[in-house]
Amino acid sequence: MAVFFQPDLFTDPAWDILLDLKAAAQEGQQVSVSSLCIAAAVPPTTALRWITAMAEIGMLERRQDPADARRVFIELSGETSAKLDDYFAALATRSAPMI
Repeated sequence: MAVFFQPDLFTDPAWDILLDLKAAAQEGQQVSVSSLCIAAAVPPTTALRWITAMAEIGMLERRQDPADARRVFIELSGETSAKLDDYFAALATRSAPMI
């Protein structure tokens, strides 16, 4: 895991945030900040703190909703999305049955 992400990302809501955003991206859905806070399954202040920290280090990107200036969407950065792809591919390779 440490090859792909810092170990502390697997604590608190960080991993839940990453998985929710990856699933949404795969489905072509946008995720609002409020929805992501709910998905993180922690108090909103904690989720917001993690979202901000992850955005500041470039893992997440914020996008203003063009239809509603009060809403902000969060998405994975290209690099983070690629790392998740690599991580899941490595898991699939390791867990593939050997025949």
